[in-house]
Amino acid sequence: MCDSDPVTTDPGLYSVVFENDRVRVLHYRDRPGDRTSLHSHPDMVIIPLSSFSRRLTVDGRTVEVEKTAHEAGWVPAQAHIGENVGTTESNALFVELK
Repeated sequence: MCDSDPVTTDPGLYSVVFENDRVRVLHYRDRPGDRTSLHSHPDMVIIPLSSFSRRLTVDGRTVEVEKTAHEAGWVPAQAHIGENVGTTESNALFVELK
C-alpha cells in the first residue's frame, strides 16, 4: 500500500483540523471534476457534511460511491485515487485512527 499523506499530495483539498496521539481529523472539500493524487489513509470514519458522488480507484478496481450528508461510515485502511463525478461539492470530515 502507498504511504502518501493526502495533506501532502493534495494540500488544496485536505487540511488537518485536529490531531492528537490517538486520531487525526481531516477536512476534505472539492468541486465537481476535481481528482486527488494517489494517497493512503489508515482505518477511519467518514462524516459527510454534504451529499456527493465520487469515483474511487482502489487496488486497480474502480467503484462509484454515493455519500449522504451526516451519514457517518467506516472506511478500512486503503490507498486510493478519488474523483468528484457528481454535480455538487464533496465536503467531509475524516477521523483517522492512529
